[in-house]
Amino acid sequence: MKNVLIVGATGQIGSELTMRLREHCKGGDVVAGFIKGAEPKGILLESGPSMEVDITRPEQIAAAVDKYKVDTIYNLAALLSAVAEAKPQLAWKIGVGGLYNTLEVAREKGCAVFTPSSIGSFGPSTPHDKTPQDTVQRPETIYGVTKVTGELLSDYYARRFGVDTRSVRFPGLISYTTPPGGGTTDYAVDIYYAAAQGKDFKCPLKPGTFMDMMYMPDALRAAVEIMEANPDRLHHRNSFNIASMSFDPEIIYSKIREHVPGFKMEYELDPLRQAIADSWPNSLDDTCAREEWDWKPEYDLEAMTKDMLVNLRKKFGITA
Repeated sequence: MKNVLIVGATGQIGSELTMRLREHCKGGDVVAGFIKGAEPKGILLESGPSMEVDITRPEQIAAAVDKYKVDTIYNLAALLSAVAEAKPQLAWKIGVGGLYNTLEVAREKGCAVFTPSSIGSFGPSTPHDKTPQDTVQRPETIYGVTKVTGELLSDYYARRFGVDTRSVRFPGLISYTTPPGGGTTDYAVDIYYAAAQGKDFKCPLKPGTFMDMMYMPDALRAAVEIMEANPDRLHHRNSFNIASMSFDPEIIYSKIREHVPGFKMEYELDPLRQAIADSWPNSLDDTCAREEWDWKPEYDLEAMTKDMLVNLRKKFGITA
């Protein structure tokens, strides 16, 4: 990778991945693609080029590719799970129509494409524990449907047209930098925000709801490493399971209380998020990612908890 376009650069992943790639791709351009109303600000705006790129408008994708001689496109445009359920038509337009536009530009101009998938691509008929790399994918949410479609479409473009498409299935992502944006796993971000600020937390999921989670630094590293992996080693492309940790609300609550003894949590269930969470895996088997491109997480729950609380207190100007 040298010149990179990130579509959705001001979103939950994009805002951090853009900065990571600008550090990584020295001597190249990493373009922050944005839509009107979500323009980059601060260091994201000042540290590199930006350009309006609406994924539903292929001419804007092509214009950015041409202007900056882009060789790799990170397609991060999507509605997150709970938001997508409220707007299924828009979720399809962005998640599938937008991906088609991206792949067509990549086919015409010779770009590689990264489009993240998700644990949401699985469904209730999938094995829930140590979900295999290759298994049944029958999601019951529009978010999941778009992710499975995206995996298949990306594989088709690789096989049929030779487009270098690659992807990972992200677990729930936890970060202190960007606020949550409507995902089912976002409770695991909100709980740290509450604890760092000395607030009580109302958990929308019931005890015993296990889901795979990952700290954002590991997720960003995975997104870079998969695109730089030796293609001769890749038996899979779209999409690799990657894993780091799995916990339920009681486990993360207990871990936070080791560092914030007075922290309190009660349950206020959200039926929609609970139903979505119940259909997703408890944990993923990421053996293929480890074998094919040497994936390995660096953060466990303890290391993530320490780092989250330290950085959130700094963010809010709180002295512990």
